[in-house]
Amino acid sequence: MPNGVIRSQHCTAEIPVKVQFMLLFSRQGKLRLQKWYVPLSDKEKKKITRELVQTVLARKPKMCSFLEWRDLKIVYKRYASLYFCCAIEDQDNELITLEIIHRYVELLDKYFGSVCELDIIFNFEKAYFILDEFLLGGEAQETSKKNVLKAIEQADLLQEPRHEYFNVPVY
Repeated sequence: MPNGVIRSQHCTAEIPVKVQFMLLFSRQGKLRLQKWYVPLSDKEKKKITRELVQTVLARKPKMCSFLEWRDLKIVYKRYASLYFCCAIEDQDNELITLEIIHRYVELLDKYFGSVCELDIIFNFEKAYFILDEFLLGGEAQETSKKNVLKAIEQADLLQEPRHEYFNVPVY
């Protein structure tokens, strides 16, 4: 399957979606994770983040999860206390983007066992790693949860526990 393409069991059409950036933030507006797939200055990233967090948090729960913003479309979804927010180009498919968000949440759930905000806070490097295994350059690289989780498990096996280094006697 070509990079960045998601196929449905009901549709064989190829629909590439390029995520420009993904933000995860709490109901209180605290940024928990950010991944940028387009080059922007830190100042511009902060401005975009502040603006989008305020905009999304100001929306009512029954409102549509898509909004037009600048020359992009913003697609967001709230899961428990976290908002997952993606920016896509104007011609990209919003529903596929919602599926990308949902698949990422499913991957986090499988790895952490019902993911919560604290899992993201205390294991942010693992949350980034899972995202990087799933999305590369803003495009879905692997849609199989099983394959993504297998890659993560293999990476976990390569990391030696820290306590082994501290329990070795020094001569």
